[in-house]
Amino acid sequence: MLAGCEDLDLVGSAPALGDTFAAVRQNHPDIVLVDHSSGLKAVFEFIADVKNTAANCQPVLWVHDLAEVDCFRALRCGARGILKKTLPVAALLDCLRAVARGDVWIEGSPEQSPQGGERRSAPRLTPREKQIVQQICEGLKNKEIAQTLSITAGTVKVHLMHIFEKTGVKDRFELAIQGRKLLGLESPGIPKLGPRSEEQADPALKYPQVLGE
Repeated sequence: MLAGCEDLDLVGSAPALGDTFAAVRQNHPDIVLVDHSSGLKAVFEFIADVKNTAANCQPVLWVHDLAEVDCFRALRCGARGILKKTLPVAALLDCLRAVARGDVWIEGSPEQSPQGGERRSAPRLTPREKQIVQQICEGLKNKEIAQTLSITAGTVKVHLMHIFEKTGVKDRFELAIQGRKLLGLESPGIPKLGPRSEEQADPALKYPQVLGE
């Protein structure tokens, strides 16, 4: 599949997450494509460990289907792409190239939409709106944002309505993906998790159950 791609090279594959983690540490790939069939809990843990061990390796989650809340969880763990197995090979290549450029790739997101280029750039957000965007990127709910900023949940909703109007994003999930780019902090994505403690130095043993699944 990658034979005719001069910009993409396959450096290896592995049957289980533990083997994959060892291969990531050994080969230092730019991207790792992770099958979700091992179970979401194990996969999310694996993605977080990859990001904390090999910060330059960008995980892409390969799924049959994934609920919006689980997409958000995957991005929070450090995934940079979420790709459905039903998509054609061309979409897989587009995803890998986008992630390699530093973008976040999700089917149907503004980065893949033909209308994406028409969105207003660098919208003028108020300081309070920027605070709320940052909180959305951190995964907080309206009530939690209200408590953090000492305002009411209703005020948060009003600010979100203004943010949607100014930026053109359609919902809070899309805002979570695009938020850091809108704030000028980095390419689209979810804030990376902090460094692991020394007790987590060898997480390869976390994934024994996935062999043969």
